[in-house]
Amino acid sequence: MKVAVAVFPGTNCEMDTKYAFEKLGQEAVLVFHKEEKLPQGTDLVVLPGGFSYGDYLRSAAIAKFSPIMKAVIEFANNGGYVLGICNGFQMLLEAHLLPGAMKRNQNVHFVSKYQHLKVIDNNNQFLRKLSNNDIINIPIAHGEGNYFIDKNGLKELYINNQVLLKYCDENGNTDNPNGSIDEIACICNKNKNVFGLMPHPERAMETLLGSEDGVKMLQGFIK
Repeated sequence: MKVAVAVFPGTNCEMDTKYAFEKLGQEAVLVFHKEEKLPQGTDLVVLPGGFSYGDYLRSAAIAKFSPIMKAVIEFANNGGYVLGICNGFQMLLEAHLLPGAMKRNQNVHFVSKYQHLKVIDNNNQFLRKLSNNDIINIPIAHGEGNYFIDKNGLKELYINNQVLLKYCDENGNTDNPNGSIDEIACICNKNKNVFGLMPHPERAMETLLGSEDGVKMLQGFIK
């Protein structure tokens, strides 16, 4: 599998992401934001975490205008798999590849810690290696991770099984670190080929570093 990892000014998780997929035996290539085409044979595009363009205006508001995003949007609209992690999730929202918006954390502070998540729906390529109601432990690091969508949009997410992960504690009880509506940590589009989440699975690849729960998540994309 060939994974294209997009790099924007201010991106800081591209090497972690590249390492994570290479650890799983996959080819991962970095793609600069000024490129107008994705590498030939790309199977998955990852928009990694960081602070693209310094998060000026608002998180990912400028990144959506980068040349590479036109190619990413076309790739997604043609059924290609796209994964947005943290700032990458914000890009997907800004580009309208996913519904909703991101606000400042409810407590207005940057939060950086390991966070438990509950698998809500594994009927998709991303989480197929996990089981519903599994509790996993994945790092989060964000200041604008408060996911919001209106009542009608939220209802539609549930109707279409687009809510994939929720924040919780180690026992599966509610533990919301940023104020996201319904404790939502990860969603996908209706076609289940575009995925966005605030937690960082690429930082949970080694038991030595605290968790390897990200392994099964990223393995889901491997055919």
